[in-house]
Amino acid sequence: MDVDRLREAVMLQRLSGLEHEFADVEARLADPGVFADQDKYRELARRHKELEGIVTLSRELRQRTEDAATAREMFSELSGDDREMIRQEIAESDADVQRLTAELEILLIPKDPNEGRNVIVEIRGAEGGEEANLFARDLFGMYQAYAQRQGWKLEVLNADVSDMGGYNEITFLLAGDSVWTRMKHEGGPQRVQRVPVTESQGRIHTSSATVTVLPEAAEVEVDIDPNDLQVDVYRSSGPGGQSVNTTDSAVRITHKPSGVTVSMQDQKSQIQNRAKAMQVLRSRLLKLEQDKQASELSEARRDQVGGGGRSEKIRTYNFKENRVSDHRIGLTIYKLDKVLAGELDDVSDALVHDEQARRLTGEP
Repeated sequence: MDVDRLREAVMLQRLSGLEHEFADVEARLADPGVFADQDKYRELARRHKELEGIVTLSRELRQRTEDAATAREMFSELSGDDREMIRQEIAESDADVQRLTAELEILLIPKDPNEGRNVIVEIRGAEGGEEANLFARDLFGMYQAYAQRQGWKLEVLNADVSDMGGYNEITFLLAGDSVWTRMKHEGGPQRVQRVPVTESQGRIHTSSATVTVLPEAAEVEVDIDPNDLQVDVYRSSGPGGQSVNTTDSAVRITHKPSGVTVSMQDQKSQIQNRAKAMQVLRSRLLKLEQDKQASELSEARRDQVGGGGRSEKIRTYNFKENRVSDHRIGLTIYKLDKVLAGELDDVSDALVHDEQARRLTGEP
């Protein structure tokens, strides 16, 4: 049995099981005893809603598959105009089967628990000195332009500007439709190959920056004991470390049980910086807990951050060749200028489709 037929057989088996479950849920919802238990009733009603769309498409798929089979049986027995009419029916039925199968495959993919969330993105210059910080600035500009194209809202939470106008680190919030679906694939070490402005000999250098993508956490989702926090305040600093504020408005919060530390200095007041720091801290702790529940022990975050070294990378931006290569899926496109201007759709679409294909076959 080839891969496509095996996948089809697995899907049909799952659909059969879901149809039986749907019938069982409907029967239980009609039970007066269940209705009396409102918590149980709401749980069943939620599951009924989840299954209804899948079962409707499943039944339509079965019907159109039967229509195609019946038409094929009739085709050999007919001639002339009748034969042409049946040929058209076969083509339409096959097209419907293909469409419905594709729709159901998407619906059957296990839902990402972070679907629908906003994201917090952290970009840091890694290996390559000041050129790495300048690359971090370029990446931020790319995501800023991409957000505008997608209609997302971007809010800078904190920015640590380097001596030459790059970013030692920048943290920002992205809010909007499908923002997690698109941005979760951006997490990881990324490298640039170009002649840096700091190079007088015109030689190509390789530098890197790390991108971390976190699902935004609501206050009610992460229970933080104030006694577990160490809060330090200090004066904000600009490029080169010079003080840019005469008051202790910058805040550093350390979550002692996990060791996670968040610093904020971009807002005007200590209260604002503390609020933003807590926002990022909650998201980091949510991600840690999700990884722990998935028995990954924070592997997802460590994979994203990596060591920032030149040998570790998810993507390479080569200026000389105007090339962008995503090493996870073997994608290479020659329009770096457009990608940096926010035209990330070709890369993003390929990554989303690759994830869907892997999850359909049960791969992580």
